[in-house]
Amino acid sequence: MKLKPIGERIVIKKLEAEKKTESGIVLPESAQEKPQYAEVVAVSNDILNDDDKKDSLKVGDKVICSQYAGTDVKIEKDNYVVIAYKDVLAVVE
Repeated sequence: MKLKPIGERIVIKKLEAEKKTESGIVLPESAQEKPQYAEVVAVSNDILNDDDKKDSLKVGDKVICSQYAGTDVKIEKDNYVVIAYKDVLAVVE
């Protein structure tokens, strides 16, 4: 199944949070921060057709997004988040 965002939204897949500290202490899930790093999975046509925004994001980009932004969606075994374009804070290069 393929997700196609509508309006000025994108679909992201969050990247794994660190499960260990730098010193090697294993963190339980409750102590792990909600990841803010994600990979762009889909970009809406509204963004792709906007001359000011079309080159800012593309599928496969690694981004930093607002910590509690978006709506969680589970498709088959994969977890995604649909977020607004404005909730993307930066593209990681």
